[in-house]
Amino acid sequence: MTWERVCELDEIVPERGAACLVDGEQVALFRLAGDEVAAVGNLDPFSHANVISRGIVGTAKGRWFVASPMYKNRFDLLTGRCHEDDAVSLRVFSTRVQDGAVYVAVAKE
Repeated sequence: MTWERVCELDEIVPERGAACLVDGEQVALFRLAGDEVAAVGNLDPFSHANVISRGIVGTAKGRWFVASPMYKNRFDLLTGRCHEDDAVSLRVFSTRVQDGAVYVAVAKE
């Protein structure tokens, strides 16, 4: 695994999303409380549009989620699991913040 630098932490508005390209895949980044950054696939599995980064961020039962702007399905930002359909989930990426920069893990063969 390698780490790809994608942006500065200050470029992500707290509790909002931002899209980036990681190893050829669109990824949605979300800056959460305590400057934690969550990263999931940007592709909405229901609408097949790359829009997750434009979703509404919130919490339910103490867990962060993003609601897709298309059909409002909610996805857990740590597990990727859809709240409304357990059979559907988003890909989850490991992240880290180091010296003010955001990095996303990339699996290398």
